[in-house]
Amino acid sequence: MRRLPLFVAMVLPVFAQDTIPDSNNLVHHRHEHPRNEKHATVAPTEDRFFTSRDGAELELTNEDPMFTFAVFGDRTGGPADGVNILADAVRDVNLFEPDMVMTVGDLINGYNERPEWLKEMKEYKGIMDNLICPWYPVAGNHDIYWRGSDRPPQEHEDAYEKHFGPLWYAFEHKDSFFIVLYSDEPNPETGERNFSKPESQKMSPEQFSWLKETLAKAKDAQHVFLFLHHPRWIGGNYGNDWDKVHEELVRAGNVSAVFAGHVHYMRYDPRDGINYVTLATTGGHQSGAVPAAGYLHHYHYVTVRENQLGITAYPVGSALDVRDITPELLAELRGLAGAPVKISPTLELSGSGALDQELEVTVSNPASRPIDLDLFFDISDPRWRFSPDHDHVHLGAGEEKSIKFRVSRSEAKVDESFGVPTLQVAGEFLSDTSRYPLPVREVTLPFSFSEMPESADLALDFNGKDQYLSVASDRIPVENELTLEAWFNARAFGPRTGLVTKAEGSDYGIFVNDGRPNFIVHIDGSYLEMEAPQPMLTTGEWHHIAGVYDGSEGRLYVDGKLVVSKQRTGKRRTNNHPLIIAGDTGRRGANSLFTGRIDSVRLSNVARYSGEEVEITKSFDSDEETLFLYDMDLFFDKLVYDKSSNSNHATVHGSPNRTQR
Repeated sequence: MRRLPLFVAMVLPVFAQDTIPDSNNLVHHRHEHPRNEKHATVAPTEDRFFTSRDGAELELTNEDPMFTFAVFGDRTGGPADGVNILADAVRDVNLFEPDMVMTVGDLINGYNERPEWLKEMKEYKGIMDNLICPWYPVAGNHDIYWRGSDRPPQEHEDAYEKHFGPLWYAFEHKDSFFIVLYSDEPNPETGERNFSKPESQKMSPEQFSWLKETLAKAKDAQHVFLFLHHPRWIGGNYGNDWDKVHEELVRAGNVSAVFAGHVHYMRYDPRDGINYVTLATTGGHQSGAVPAAGYLHHYHYVTVRENQLGITAYPVGSALDVRDITPELLAELRGLAGAPVKISPTLELSGSGALDQELEVTVSNPASRPIDLDLFFDISDPRWRFSPDHDHVHLGAGEEKSIKFRVSRSEAKVDESFGVPTLQVAGEFLSDTSRYPLPVREVTLPFSFSEMPESADLALDFNGKDQYLSVASDRIPVENELTLEAWFNARAFGPRTGLVTKAEGSDYGIFVNDGRPNFIVHIDGSYLEMEAPQPMLTTGEWHHIAGVYDGSEGRLYVDGKLVVSKQRTGKRRTNNHPLIIAGDTGRRGANSLFTGRIDSVRLSNVARYSGEEVEITKSFDSDEETLFLYDMDLFFDKLVYDKSSNSNHATVHGSPNRTQR
């Protein structure tokens, strides 16, 4: 199960027996919940509060009794593997350790003859018996209705009572009564069972009489809770037979809540001080139409106090076992998050964007437990085709697998509508008790053009607020020597302004703080800093800047002239932060953003410039030492094309404007 970060909670005051409101004078508003009551506290006493410090004493929690129980929704009407969702719910609830688990019916798919019914009954009970607390069944239509030949008058009622328990019953627990009702009795005249017909949805005199007797037995209970399958109070096909039952519940004065299921979505219908609660599903058919509003697999968790209830809906699979989160597990998950996804070869498109090629994706599992992966492609350009368009991979511990895809793209002009697909890799780590979702990884498919498409001489204009480019660190492994250079035209300079950097207590970068160029590279435990002695950059003009390190000396060039040089040898300190163009890198993303236009940016694995004055050109060339080259002329679907042979295309953040150089 995927884990959903969602829960819905209600804390509901409960009317005391002698203050039940007059139903004729109540006005209910559908979206107004009763005010939450603060829990009572008591003053500290010497036998309950201990400290060796002087100071204000703290109020203590009230020691009045409380208990908890869970409620499961419908299990049936969905796929056969819905039992796996039920098993996940059992696992979740065992972590909470409630006093008991209640159900609201439709325990098995049913609608069959006795042999199949018995098989499903054993499957359901086998899963529920893994609960470490008692659980209590409620009969629903799926549990009772017979389909097939030789249908007996009582259908599956006798088998249900033999294997699950009475069709209606009650028990007392910690000054509260739990009452289970049966909402699928047959039409008393025809014997028909049909939850769509009001005449088949009436409570028999026998059950109604028993209910009144049981409510009388429970007259001194602090709370009374009812459970049944069909939420008859919602009207419609259920008719108005519930009105007589509701009158008895109001008359009893201590009925706190009534729980039902059947409709497969949540709803809350408070009436006359009674909380009417309808559950969705715990493994049954689920449309998932509006998960945040109760169309989901879940269970209710109820906390019972003297004067109020806490009712919280938890999505199945959302509970984490704290005892699972060991250092070993964390190390495994971190390792999986960084496990490489290898894609080869580079896609070679023609100048018109046409392609027909085989692609191989290799994924690996460095963990000691198996993982499940889903591979699929995110495509914004409909001219791309993949066969197959997705795949599912199970990897055992230490296993590696390669999956082949056929990739094609129809010929079309390469313009702003050209989109580059990304491979999405979603997965789950399978521990002994849980499935831990892994972060979804997005990998842009490597591509290049065998012939460069036509393009204008463009630059990108950055706003200094939320626009920049990034390049993944693992794609640009700089050795000892490096040259970082760019053409730029600033509108303004801030006191700290990154131009092209991946400096974060390590690595290298070019800054243009207050118009004062600065090149840094981390050598031998600290930054070797080449900073101009004074501001020398002018807004509104194009400048070329280059930072060079040759293994023993760092040099800063502005517009082809050496500004400052310093010597140092030693080991470079690197990091795994992305390189940022039009800003600085950091642990929380880009910062110190640049305002203005940037044209060509090149990173090389060699010291390109030496001497006092060097020749510079308006555009850069790519060679074997070029790690990336962005001239900003080809801008595709949040990518800036890398004109080196490495396909290190930069990711675009925000929406910088494309302008003429």
